[in-house]
Amino acid sequence: MAPLDHSSEMSLSDSAFEPGGKRNFLQLTDKDGEQPQIASDESGTADSSGMDDSSQERFIGPLPRDGTAGCSGDYSSPSYSYSSILNKSETGYVGLVNQAMTCYLNSLLQTLFMTPEFRNALYNWEFEESEEDPVTSIPYQLQRLFVLLQTSKKRAIETTDVTRSFGWDSSEAWQQHDVQELCRVMFDALEQKWKQTEQADLINQLYQGKLKDYVRCLECGYESWRIDTYLDIPLVIRPFGASQAYGSVEEALQAFIQPETLDGPNQYFCERCKKKCDARKGLRFLHFPYLLTLQLKRFDFDYTTMHRIKLNDRMTFPEELDMSPFIDVEDEKSPQTESCTDSGAENEGSCHSDQMSNDFSTDDCVDEGICLDSTSSTERVLKPKSLLTFELFSVMVHSGSAAGGHYYACIKSFSDGQWCSFNDQHVSKITQDDIRKTYGGSSGNRGYYSSAFASSTNAYMLIYRLKDPSRNAKYLAAEDFPEHIKSLVQKEKESEEQEKRQREIERNTCKIKLFCMHPVKMMMESKLEVHKDKTLGEATEMAYKLMELEGVVSLDCCRLVKYDEFHEYLERSYEGEEDTPMGLLLGGVKSSYMFDLLLETRRPEQVFQPYKPGEVMVKVHVVDLKSETIASPISVRAYLNQTITEFKQLIAQATGLSAETMRVVLERCYNDLRLLCVPNKTLKAEGFFRSNKVFVESSELTDHQVTFTDSLLWKLLDRHGNTIRLLVLLPEQSPGTLANRTLCQKVGGDSDAPFEGSKGNRKSVEAILEESTEKLKNLSLQQQQGSSTSDSQKSSDASDFEHIESPTQEVDSNSSLCVAADNRELENRLRATVGGAGGASSDPENHFACEERSDSEVNNDRSTSSVDSDILSSSHSSDTLCNADSGPIQLANGLDSHSITSSRRSKAHEGKKETWDTAEEDSGTDSEYDDNGKSKAEAQYLYFRAEPCSQDDATWDTQKCLVVHVDKRITLAAFKQNLEPYVGVTSTQFKVFRVYANNQEFESVRLNETLSSFSDDNKITIRLGRALKKGEYRVKVYQLLVNEPEPCKFLVDTVFAKGMTVRQSKEELLPQLKEQCKLDLSIDRVRLRKKTWKNPGTVFLDYHVYEEDISISSNWEVFLEVLNEPEKMKSMSQLAVLTRRWSPATMKLGPFQEVILESSSVEELKEKLCEISDIPLENLDFAKGRGTFPCDISVLEIHQDLDWNPKVSTLNVWPLYICDDGAVVFYRDSTEEPLELSEDERNELMKKESSRLLKTGHRVSYSPRKEKALKIYLDGGPAKDPGQD
Repeated sequence: MAPLDHSSEMSLSDSAFEPGGKRNFLQLTDKDGEQPQIASDESGTADSSGMDDSSQERFIGPLPRDGTAGCSGDYSSPSYSYSSILNKSETGYVGLVNQAMTCYLNSLLQTLFMTPEFRNALYNWEFEESEEDPVTSIPYQLQRLFVLLQTSKKRAIETTDVTRSFGWDSSEAWQQHDVQELCRVMFDALEQKWKQTEQADLINQLYQGKLKDYVRCLECGYESWRIDTYLDIPLVIRPFGASQAYGSVEEALQAFIQPETLDGPNQYFCERCKKKCDARKGLRFLHFPYLLTLQLKRFDFDYTTMHRIKLNDRMTFPEELDMSPFIDVEDEKSPQTESCTDSGAENEGSCHSDQMSNDFSTDDCVDEGICLDSTSSTERVLKPKSLLTFELFSVMVHSGSAAGGHYYACIKSFSDGQWCSFNDQHVSKITQDDIRKTYGGSSGNRGYYSSAFASSTNAYMLIYRLKDPSRNAKYLAAEDFPEHIKSLVQKEKESEEQEKRQREIERNTCKIKLFCMHPVKMMMESKLEVHKDKTLGEATEMAYKLMELEGVVSLDCCRLVKYDEFHEYLERSYEGEEDTPMGLLLGGVKSSYMFDLLLETRRPEQVFQPYKPGEVMVKVHVVDLKSETIASPISVRAYLNQTITEFKQLIAQATGLSAETMRVVLERCYNDLRLLCVPNKTLKAEGFFRSNKVFVESSELTDHQVTFTDSLLWKLLDRHGNTIRLLVLLPEQSPGTLANRTLCQKVGGDSDAPFEGSKGNRKSVEAILEESTEKLKNLSLQQQQGSSTSDSQKSSDASDFEHIESPTQEVDSNSSLCVAADNRELENRLRATVGGAGGASSDPENHFACEERSDSEVNNDRSTSSVDSDILSSSHSSDTLCNADSGPIQLANGLDSHSITSSRRSKAHEGKKETWDTAEEDSGTDSEYDDNGKSKAEAQYLYFRAEPCSQDDATWDTQKCLVVHVDKRITLAAFKQNLEPYVGVTSTQFKVFRVYANNQEFESVRLNETLSSFSDDNKITIRLGRALKKGEYRVKVYQLLVNEPEPCKFLVDTVFAKGMTVRQSKEELLPQLKEQCKLDLSIDRVRLRKKTWKNPGTVFLDYHVYEEDISISSNWEVFLEVLNEPEKMKSMSQLAVLTRRWSPATMKLGPFQEVILESSSVEELKEKLCEISDIPLENLDFAKGRGTFPCDISVLEIHQDLDWNPKVSTLNVWPLYICDDGAVVFYRDSTEEPLELSEDERNELMKKESSRLLKTGHRVSYSPRKEKALKIYLDGGPAKDPGQD
C-alpha cells in the first residue's frame, strides 16, 4: 500500500484510484509519530446564532454520502452506538432520539425549531412555576427542548419530557400517527395553554389563512357565501376515479379552487329565484398565512380492495411558490350578494371534508397576513405580486406504505440557506438534488443500492414562508436571549455536565451480584455497585451496609469471597488483598461477570478458612443409623486429585468420626447415591465437581457387611431423598373429625414414654416393614374381594396400620401429636419449614427445584451439584427400592417400566398442567415383571405419615387440613387407600384434585401412576364422589347451536366407558340433561358428534362403540346437537355438510342448513344445494368457508375473497379437502348482482360488520390494526375511565 503525497498534483486516476463506481480504500496512519487529531470546524455551523462555533467538533472519517436525504437506510437499520449520541453532528445541529415510533413527532419538532418566528416567540414566553407544574407544561417543555437543540453538545437528545407533558405514557411511543394530525392537535393544545398571554394568538398570526366557501346561482347571479379559516391546505394527489395524478403543486392548487357545477339532481335552491337552479360552488382564497402549510394527500382508501393505500405518484413543488394566481380578485360586495360572515360556523363544503381545519375562530381585528377581503371596495388595497411569493424551507417526507413507515424532515436554515436532513438522531447536509428526489414516482434508472429513494419515499407536508424582508425574522443569538432563557440555558448546561460526570462514574463502576447468608434473614441477594478504584476493604464495608448486617455481625467478622451462585461454590478468598482495587480483583469493569461475590460471616471465636483456586466444596451430612437422623451439612474443601482415603481423613478431622469405619456416600445428582469404597480412587474419578454433597456414617454395626442397596443406610437415604410433604384439604362432608382420626392413639402406654426409655422396645426395621406390608396386603385384598367392611372397621384397621408403621412414638408438647421415632429427620424438616427457615416452594411450576431441596435446603443446604438440575426428573430402577419379602400387593406395587415412563411424562408436562382425565391404564401396565426382572409381587413398603395441620401451615382451615409426609414413589391408588381413614370413605368414593399456584384444580385419576410429579408443599383437595373406574373417561358435553351468535354452549360433565355404545351413552346422558339443564329431549332427536375446539366434526352413529369405533381420550369433549327431525345419518360413508346462502342483492347471509351427501361428489353437493335453494344448477356457485366454525366473514369481502367454484369433481381434494362431517360451504346465485352502496352506506355497513366480527372473535381483514386516536391531554394525562378508548 503506497502512501499518497498530499502535495502532489497528480490526478486520482494517476494515483491508482479505480474509476467506474468501484470502491477505493484509504488508511489513515501516524505522521511523524503523531496520531490523527480532531480538527476544529473553522467554517462555523449552519445555525450560527446562539451557537459557539469554536465548540463544534468534527471527527476525521468518511463524510455522509450524497443523497442521504431519504435516510430510509438509517431507519431500517438504526445501528448507532451509545457513544455516537454523545458526539455532535458536523452540521452543528442536534438530532432527536426516536423513542420507538415517534419519528413523526421528531420531524415536526425540528421544523418548528427551525422556524425563527416560532422559536423566538416561544423564547419570549416566560414560565411561571407558581402557576403550573413544569412537568405538565407543554410550552415550557418545548422551550427546554429548543434550548437543548440550540446549545447542547450531544449528538441527539431525548423527547420523553415533551411527550410526558402531552400526558402520554410509554405505550404512546409505539403508536405511529400522521404528522399533519399531530401538527393540528399540538397547535390546539398550545393555544389552550397560551390563553391570556402575549402568545395567545401566535398560531393564528403565523399559520392561519382565510377562504370563502360560496355558491353562485347561474340564472340570477345571487351568491351565498361564508368565510372560513384554515391552518393548512390539503392538496389531492389523484382525483377520485381518475387514473392520472396532478403533476405539480400548482396544478393541485388550481384544482382546489376550481368550482363545480351543481346541476341535474344536484341543483341548488336559490333564495332569490325561489326554485332549484344550476349553480356554481367553489372556494376562493382571501388571505394566505405568513407560514403556508401544504398537505399532500397521499393516503387514500381503495374501495375495490377495501384497504388503505398510499399514492406514490410524482408531484413536483417549487422552491419559490407564487400564490398570486390563486387569490380572489372579484370579491367586491354587490347588492345581489348576501353577506354571510359566520366564520365560526361548521363548514359542510368540500374543503373541510378534506381535513380542513376549522377549529380556530377568526379575529377580524387582527390581520397579519395578506388579506384582500375588506368591508369596502374603496378601502381594499391589492398587495403587489412580490408579496405573494413564498419560499420553501421544510419538506416532511414519508417513506413506507399506508400500513406504516418512517417520517423525516428536510429543512433549510434561514441563516445560510443550507439544506439538512433531520432523520431522528442523524443530521446531515443535503442538496437540492436530494429535495427533488422526494417528488415521488419513478425517477428513471437507478442503481441496485438506491432503495433510499424508492418510489415509496416522497414528500408529505410542505411548509413555505412568505418572502417579506420587513417581517422575516432571524434566529435569536445567545446574547439576545431573554433573561429567563439565559437562566434556563445555564441550568440545562449544568444538568448536562452533571449527566456527563454521572456517565463517567457509570463507565467506571463495577456492578456484580452479591449474596449473603444473613444470620437472621437467611440467604439475601443484591447488586453491589462499586467504583473500580475502591479497595476490597472499602467494598466489604459497602456490602456490609447493603446487606443490613450492622448490629447483627461486626464488620471484622465479614469478608468478600468469589462465589459461583449456580453451583453454590466458593471459588476463592482474597487474603492479604484488602488494599487491592476492585477493578483489578474483578478483572476490569464489565457489563456482566461470570461469577458473583459472597459476603461471608463468622462468629467472633471462629477463624475464616482460606479458599484456594482449584479446590472443590463438599457438604457433608452425618447420618446416625441408631436414631435414623441426618444432620445439617458441614462444609469441607478438598482437591480433585485427593484419594478416597485422604478424603475420609479430611472428613474425620471435620466431624470427629472414625476414618477406619467410615462409609461415604456421594449424591452425584438428585437421589443418585454412590458408595465410595475404592480407597485409591481420586475424587475426580468418582465424579466430584465444584460443589458436592456426601453422606457419611461411622459405626460398628453389621450394616457394613450387607450389600449397600440392602443396607439400612441406603434405605434411610433413599427414604430421605424421596419423601415429600403435601398439604391435603379434606372434604366438608367428611365423616368424623380430625380428633377422631388422629394418629395419636395409645398402644400399651408406649406413646407416653420418652423416646430414650422406649429404645429397648423398638422393633427391628425388618419387622416394621413386614407388618406394614402385610397390612397393605390385607387392605388391598379387601378392596379386591369387595369386602363390605364398615367405615369404623376401616378406620380401626388404618389406625393399626399407623401403629405398625410407627411403633415407637412420643408426644409433641405443642400439638399432642404422635411423632414417629424413626422419622426424626422428617420432624426436623417440618419444624424448620414451619419456622420459616428455607420454607419450601409452593410453586408447582418449579417442582423440580422443590424436589431437589426436600432433604436439605431447610437446613440451609444449597449444595446441589451442577448435574442435579439436568437429571432431576430421572426415575430409579426397581433395584433401588426398599423391597420386603412379602406376598403380592397390587396397590403398593413398585416403579415398573410403565410408571417410570409415566413419571417422566408427568414431569415433562408439569408446566402445561396436563391432566389425564381417565382411569384407563396405558399399554404395558399389565406386565408381570419390571425392567430388572423382579416380580411385581415383590412389593415394597413406601413411607406414609399424616398429621393435622399446624397453625403455621394454616393456608387452609386447620380443622380440615392434613400434613402428609409420603414417599413420592407411592402410586395414587396406594396413596388414596392410606387416606381412607382420614376421609372416612373408601378410596373409590372420593376424588383427588391437585391445586396449582393460581388455585386451579385438576383431578388426578391415573391410579397406577406415582406421585413423582408432586413436590414439597404441593396442595391437594379431596372431594367426595365416585372416582373413575378402569376404562372410564370423564367427558365434557357442549351443545352445538349452529345458528346462534355463540354456537358452543357448555352443558354438563359426564362419564363414558370403554365398550359403551353411543346410544347407551345418550340414554345415560339425557336424564342428566333434564335434571341439570332442564332439557327434555328425545333420544331420536339428538346426536353426538366430535368436537375439535369450536369445530363440529364426525357424527357418531348409535351403534358405534367407544374405543372400538370411536377413539376416546382424556379430557374428551363432545358436541350434542338437537335435531328438528329424526337422524338421517345412517352410515359412515355419508357426509354431513353445513351450508349457508349468500345473497349479494341484499348483502346478507342466510341461516345454516345441513346437507347429507351419499358420496364425495361435487355434482351431488350442487344438486342438493339446488334442491334447498331453487337456484338453477347452471347458476349455482359455491365456496368452502375458511377458519374455525362458523367461518364468519364480512359481507363486504365474501363476494370476492372466497375461492368460488373450484375446478374439482370431488370434495376430498385440494382446494376443498372436505373429508369429514362439519365442513362449511357457502353458495350463491351467479346471476344475482351485488347491491349498489353509496359511500356513506358502505362506511356504515363496514362499522356494523367490524363490530359483529369482533364480537364473534373473528378478524376483520380490512382493518388489520386498530389505530389509536392521537390526543394531547392538557391536564397531564388521560382520564382513568376504563371504558375510554
